[in-house]
Amino acid sequence: MFDFAPTADADKATLYDDLLSAADALTAGERDAVANMANISALIWQFLPDLNWAGFYRMIDGELVLGPFQGKTACIRIALGKGVCGAAAASAETQLVEDVHAFPGHIACDAASASEIVVPVMKDGQVVAVLDLDSPSPARFNEADRAGLEALIARIGARLA
Repeated sequence: MFDFAPTADADKATLYDDLLSAADALTAGERDAVANMANISALIWQFLPDLNWAGFYRMIDGELVLGPFQGKTACIRIALGKGVCGAAAASAETQLVEDVHAFPGHIACDAASASEIVVPVMKDGQVVAVLDLDSPSPARFNEADRAGLEALIARIGARLA
């Protein structure tokens, strides 16, 4: 049994260091990508404040399909290039959106979402999934979140594919 807890009142760098260590320990030795996505979604939900959705979309037959997550029910399929997740998958680049309502083509799976960050998961140069975090607060995510989440995916991405 694992018992991970974020450091109380930690700055973002420390929070992401703790999250990275926990994620690394939690997924080490586990080969099932879906199981790892499920645990990472739960871990992010536990570690990061002010989220209303945290999870994955998996690339299946050229479109994003809902994977493990924490939060309200979600859109099941997202076309490449559509919404923030589709933009991240099509460009293979992290999308950090301070105001989702200003993002062209935003897909409102949860009307409460105000900001979003999506990080592609790569294998052999191809997007195999995206990590998607939503918040009800505008501008919830910043460059520290981008750096922390990209470091997380760089470390454990192979365990999610």
